[in-house]
Amino acid sequence: MLKPVIEPSVNAEDFAGQASWAAPSNIAIVKYWGKHGVQLPRNPSVSMTLSKALTGTRLHWRPGTGRLVAFSASGEADAQFADRVAAYLSKMALEHPALARLDFGVETENAFPHSSGIASSASGFAALALGLASAVVAESQGAEASLPEDGPAFRSFAGRLARLGSGSASRSLCGPWMAWGQTEAFADNAEKPTDDHAVPLDHVHADFRTWRDAIAIVDAGKKAVSSSAGHRLMEGNPFAETRFANARQRTLALDRALREGDTDTFVQIAEAEALELHALMMSSKPSYILMRPGTLAVIQAVQEFRADTDLPLCFTLDAGPNVHLLYPASAAAQVEEFIHDAVRRYCDDGRVLMDAAGEGPTRLGPAKA
Repeated sequence: MLKPVIEPSVNAEDFAGQASWAAPSNIAIVKYWGKHGVQLPRNPSVSMTLSKALTGTRLHWRPGTGRLVAFSASGEADAQFADRVAAYLSKMALEHPALARLDFGVETENAFPHSSGIASSASGFAALALGLASAVVAESQGAEASLPEDGPAFRSFAGRLARLGSGSASRSLCGPWMAWGQTEAFADNAEKPTDDHAVPLDHVHADFRTWRDAIAIVDAGKKAVSSSAGHRLMEGNPFAETRFANARQRTLALDRALREGDTDTFVQIAEAEALELHALMMSSKPSYILMRPGTLAVIQAVQEFRADTDLPLCFTLDAGPNVHLLYPASAAAQVEEFIHDAVRRYCDDGRVLMDAAGEGPTRLGPAKA
């Protein structure tokens, strides 16, 4: 089958409508790893929304048939990413009549390394889904046409669209803490966690709302095995059912820790989940390893620092080699001195991205139709 012709740049004058959003990445404490059905999670996950690890996306549209016709990433053509976005837009056009009547141009740019294990797919598809939701509001004759873009119904609708592009993208639609997947935890939350889309958590201790995340870029290169491939490999993993049970139990424990400001429990869960995630990769068939020697060096340095200072600094990992260092704002001075002195030496060009809990996406301009 011939691939559609996609222009490697976007000329705004060729399009009638436009919406621009910036969406953050998120870092999961309880991990999403393994899926079923149409991008549904095998276990619940809980994440902290970031504030600076952003993807900015400008979506353009014009009358058409649901195709991607122009695409650029950071001002450059990216054929592999363009193919993924094109497939996603075609799928969304099948589900939403308003999108089936449009063709799209996409301009997107990351504020952090792409495909290196910092959930660039989460921020990327969250920003794109928000643009699509704006397009539906602008172009639809149905119920979605009346959704206010600053309301929970619009966020839930965009969250469903985002989930279909990348499961973790649904967790980037709000902040500072989100839960996705059915669970007995968070029973008195205003919105009950569901497999359909992530929901913001209401009852989080004030201390956890200002936690920070320093992302040690051990390796800025593209990871060897994608998260999509890793999810598929969970189907034959001998420890899969144990993993899903562990995640459900840790979600319950994390619910209590976030409510009560229990940093000890939080640290234990964050690190256990990170190591279990990478153990699952190593026990897959075929097995693979995304950690690097620098990853292990940073982990060891963090554990030694915590033992020496009794400060609640902990690590977690996404599906990549880079290490997220999580700590409360009250410990920032000592932790950030430690990062400068003991962590940067293990990073690619000494690069550490300093981030913190954030409130979610930002609309960069009103939709234009």
